Amino acid sequence: MNQKQLYTLEFLVRCSPSILYEFLATPAGLQEWFADKVDERDNVFSFTWNGVADKAELLESEQDKFIRFHWLHMPKEEYFEFRILKSEVTNQTILMIKDFADKKEIKDQTRLWDYQVKELFHRLGS
Repeated sequence: MNQKQLYTLEFLVRCSPSILYEFLATPAGLQEWFADKVDERDNVFSFTWNGVADKAELLESEQDKFIRFHWLHMPKEEYFEFRILKSEVTNQTILMIKDFADKKEIKDQTRLWDYQVKELFHRLGS
C-alpha cells in the first residue's frame, strides 16, 4: 500500500480568526460549507455528504488557532488540519489546510479543497 503524502494549502481569508474558527470547529459551522450534515458526540464528528456518512475524531484543537481531525477509517498517522495564522506583515488572516493523499491524487484533492474553501468564503461573505 502506498504511503500517503502530507500536503499543505494556504488561503487568505477576510475575517477574524475567531469567526473563522467557528466555521472550522463546530458542527453548525462545518455544516455551512464542509458537509451536508455534521453531528458531534464525544469528540467524534459525523460528516454526511449525499446521504453517505464518514466519521472523524477530533484529535486536538486550540481556540482560534487550529483544529486537527483523524478519519476513523484511515491509518492513525494521517489527519487533516485547519490552522489559522495571522500575517505579521499584512495582518491578514490565513487559513492553512493540511491533509494526506496519494501523490497522484494531490492535484484532485487540492481542487476539492479549493471548491470547499470557496464555499466557506461565500458563507463568510468574503
